[in-house]
This record gives sequence, structure tokens and C-alpha cells, in this order.
Amino acid sequence: MQVRIYSHLHKTKKRKTTMNIQKHILITTLILITSNAIAEDLPTGEQIAKNINARNEGISLSRKMQMVLTDKRGKQRIRETVSYRKYFGDEKRTVIHYLTPRNIKKTAFLTFDYPEAEKDDDQWLYLPAMRKVRRISASDRGDYFLGTDFTYEDIKKESKVTLEDYTRKTLREEDLNGNTTYVVEAIPVNDEVAEELGYGKVIQWIDKNIWMARKSEFYDVRGKPLKTIYTENIKKVDGIWTAHRLKVDNHKTGHKTLFIFSDVIYDKEVRDDFFTQRTLRRGL
Repeated sequence: MQVRIYSHLHKTKKRKTTMNIQKHILITTLILITSNAIAEDLPTGEQIAKNINARNEGISLSRKMQMVLTDKRGKQRIRETVSYRKYFGDEKRTVIHYLTPRNIKKTAFLTFDYPEAEKDDDQWLYLPAMRKVRRISASDRGDYFLGTDFTYEDIKKESKVTLEDYTRKTLREEDLNGNTTYVVEAIPVNDEVAEELGYGKVIQWIDKNIWMARKSEFYDVRGKPLKTIYTENIKKVDGIWTAHRLKVDNHKTGHKTLFIFSDVIYDKEVRDDFFTQRTLRRGL
């Protein structure tokens, strides 16, 4: 009698175990199906990147920029600049001239951003103390720009992205401070590019309505948090969505950078000779 009871209990337990396994498999399958369905509804990382780069920036741009640099002890340095940007066909040229303080006044930076992926962009830096124009090589593009927490590459691309440097994957859709965003993970295409850029991974929150990154998290080549860039006070100027504040928190050094933009004007006549090495030397 005891043997029959034991046998019955053993069979009942075995059936329950089988049912639990089947239930688990069913739930897992439903989760995978749901996840795949959601993923299929989201644009790919490459589609999002292309939408970012297709965003209207106008033909030309002039603006003033105040840089506020704050070290980990809270000591601030403030710099004033004026910058111009102009498209020559698909080629974008940008120049930045320092106005204050006196010790770096007349420092200037010029960049040519070419549309051809196989062609290295050109960048030049004029240092008045040395009275010479220095060319920034492609291998230097991950260096930090004149004491800020932006790299030369960050300054050059502004709110656009480089398609050929990264492979991108859309992780999810997420609300960020009341804005619907796509969270995109970008991984450098190889170790050489990662070393050049100084980034091992970038995660961006891209506003799906205006195709601008509202937040970008950068990780170093070892996968450790490096810095976070916040794009703030986004509003239309001349019908173009424009960021008026860029804030960077450097998680390794405790340093902070704040760019504040003012007097933003699009499609005003900007002279072609503003974007020459000669103008870098002599000033505007």
C-alpha cells in the first residue's frame, strides 16, 4: 500500500515538474516573441544615425559661445568665443575664434568635415603665442579640445554623428524628462578606431521627434564610465531646432564643461574667406 502511495506521489510530482518546465518554456517564448516584435517596431541604429545627419542645420550659422570650465575643486575659468559654420555643398566648414581671456585671445580652430568616408577630415589650430598654425592629424581626434571635456572629434561633429566609425544598435524606447527617446548603443568598428576616438562605447538618448541627442554616455576603451554630455535648452531658431547649452560631466577627473550659446543666427551671409588658414592667423 505504501509503495502504491509513494508511486502515485512520485508520478504527481513528476507531472507538476513537467508542467512547470512547459510553463517556463511558454513564458520564455512569449517574452522572446514580444521582444522581437518590439525590436522590429523600432528603427535600426543606422536608420536613427542617418536621421540625425539628415536634420536641417541651415546653410550657414553664426553664434557666440561662452565656455565655463570647472575643476573638481570648483574653480572656474570662463572663455568667450565667436564661431561660424558654412556648408560648401556637402562639405561642412567650421571656425572658432577666442575673444577672451587675454592670454588665449586670437586662438582659433578651423575644421573641414568632408562627406567622403574614405577622406580624412582636415583640422587646424592657431596658437598666437607660437604664431603658427598646427594641423590636427586624424590620430589626434580623440584628444581634448583646449582644456574642455570635448574632444576635437566632438567639436567637429557637433550634433551630427560619424556613420563609418561605429556599429549601432537600438536598445529600447524610453522617456527622458518628458521626451520620447530611442536609446542607441554605438560600438567602434575596431580597436584602432576606439583608440583614436578614446571611446569604447557610447550610449545616446535620441529624441525621436527632433533627431537630437538629449543625453550621451561615453565609456573608455576598458568599458569604464568616462563622461556624460547633456544637451539642454533646445528650442527653434529660424525654424531649426537648436541646443543652447551643452554640459559635460567628466567622471574620471571631476572636471565639468559648460557651453552656452547666444546670438544664434542661421543663413546669414558668412564670407568664404572666414574658413582659411590665413584668417586663422590674422583674425576676423
